[in-house]
Amino acid sequence: MEPLDSASLVLRLVLGGVMLAHGVKHLRGRQRTTNWFRSIGFRAPAVQWFASTATEIGVGVLLIVGFLTQAAAAGVIGVMVVAYVAVHRRVGFWVTARPDEGWEYVLVLGVVAVSVAISGPGAVSLDAALGIADFLNGWVGVGAVALGILAAAAQIKLFYHPDDVEHS
Repeated sequence: MEPLDSASLVLRLVLGGVMLAHGVKHLRGRQRTTNWFRSIGFRAPAVQWFASTATEIGVGVLLIVGFLTQAAAAGVIGVMVVAYVAVHRRVGFWVTARPDEGWEYVLVLGVVAVSVAISGPGAVSLDAALGIADFLNGWVGVGAVALGILAAAAQIKLFYHPDDVEHS
């Protein structure tokens, strides 16, 4: 195994594990997460709960096994762009800022996803075992990055309306 394959495996496992854990947390806290989406200005907060939970669990599993790696990376990028716009950008850089967290965490997860998308899944992946890994790196990865950003922009445009939140 080449060094890049080892690096790809580590990045996929860590990023996939973090996303899977986030999705499971949202799954177990359905009402709390739905209420939170409502409180920050998302319309159809139950739909947002389902979409975020399914996306985070789905991309987590796909990254861990290395299947459709660029699509999974695009999903992470989309989630991180939405998180940045809806929650983290106004707080500043530091994740330790309170009462909300800054954007350093979503930046790191997003950049790791960009790296995984562009570099490809590596030799230790289902993509490689199926013989499709060589077709899923480079420019296909760049396209996945763009797709993730476009999906996030669509979600924000359609569902994120913080001015509609009632402040008591």
